[in-house]
Amino acid sequence: MKRRIILDDLQTKRRSKLGRIIILTGARQTGKTTIARHSFADYAYLAVDDPVQCSSLLKLTSPQWHAFYPHAALDEVQKKPELIDSIKATHDRFNDTRYLLLGSSQFLLMEKVKESLAGRCVILEIYPLILPELTTRNFEDTLNPSFFVRYVTGEQNMGMIYPSFTLDDQYVTKKQAYDFYLNYGGYPAITDEELSDEERDEWLRMYVRTFLERDIRDLASFRDLEPFMKLQKYIAHTTGALANYSSIAKETGVSVPTVQRYIRYMEISYQSVVLPAWYSNPLKKLVKAPKIHFLDNGVLRAILHKKGTLTGNEFESAIVAEIYKQLKTYRLPLTCYHLRTQDGREVDLLLEAEDYYIVIEIKMTENVNRTDARHLHDLQSILDKPIRQSFILSNDAQMHQYDDNIVAMHAAAFLC
Repeated sequence: MKRRIILDDLQTKRRSKLGRIIILTGARQTGKTTIARHSFADYAYLAVDDPVQCSSLLKLTSPQWHAFYPHAALDEVQKKPELIDSIKATHDRFNDTRYLLLGSSQFLLMEKVKESLAGRCVILEIYPLILPELTTRNFEDTLNPSFFVRYVTGEQNMGMIYPSFTLDDQYVTKKQAYDFYLNYGGYPAITDEELSDEERDEWLRMYVRTFLERDIRDLASFRDLEPFMKLQKYIAHTTGALANYSSIAKETGVSVPTVQRYIRYMEISYQSVVLPAWYSNPLKKLVKAPKIHFLDNGVLRAILHKKGTLTGNEFESAIVAEIYKQLKTYRLPLTCYHLRTQDGREVDLLLEAEDYYIVIEIKMTENVNRTDARHLHDLQSILDKPIRQSFILSNDAQMHQYDDNIVAMHAAAFLC
């Protein structure tokens, strides 16, 4: 198992007075159960999706919960959200109880949490492995934050960028993790070194099937999955593109409200990122349509039954998704947007902090040149806060500086 950043967070929370109920949610197969068994080995482990065990749990009174399971981890709790009422009652009646609730469906779990556990719980989200985690080999490895994270937190400055990524003493390890991520994504199960590429491909195909048969059926109780599958494939084909809901409805044969609902299902089940457009400047003609990015490149390629070279949009989605996951994993105070003017000028990723922006352009090329920076010049005339730094992320190992505020570097050097 790879070293996970969330392990430290969980240990801190479980020692806190405010951590008597911890909710850990995220996509299926992101490692929730493994982490629970590792970090909460002293808790009773209760599988809610086991019908025999679950039927018995539903009959327990709060004194019985306190007597039999004062400390417990409940896995797949979204399957029986009524159990949350039992946890609430036990929490309120006995002050020495502690519970970890695991769930793979944000919507079903969070709806019940809002009703019952408001003010009583800590909520943490886990995502597929980020690149710094992919460079590790086990739970005990040292995990170093990426240049991106260190830059945002002020631990690293622009003067600390290697003139070539190949000079990094961790170049081989970082490049291997990066190449693996672009081909297979970040789900922990497929990082096992004993697996063949064919077995990884098969695992990803089965993951897509399981997601459709379990998570989506749980969310929507579909009788017919075909319309959703058509939309899922359409979004995979057009990842990173502007989302025109009317066009998607026409292509997939469903109504616009259905398209919006399906895309929301993909978002709350951790399959996609809906990147809103930045349009806070009322004096500029800006596009308001969002972009939709797949959250995991391995899943995207499994949906498309695709191997080989990525398209430019697929590469953009892979980099945007990685930045998004690192922001969420480290809980950095930045909000993600894209920006596009109606005359075609665009920024792939705009990160907004309280008092500045970070601007990111993404290019798949191995040879960045000055024209790749053309959309980054004079952006300050559009934005309402200073630009701290503009980056061009690519596959070019050389660092390039086009003015004081625009730097091009290898995406792996930025994100590993």
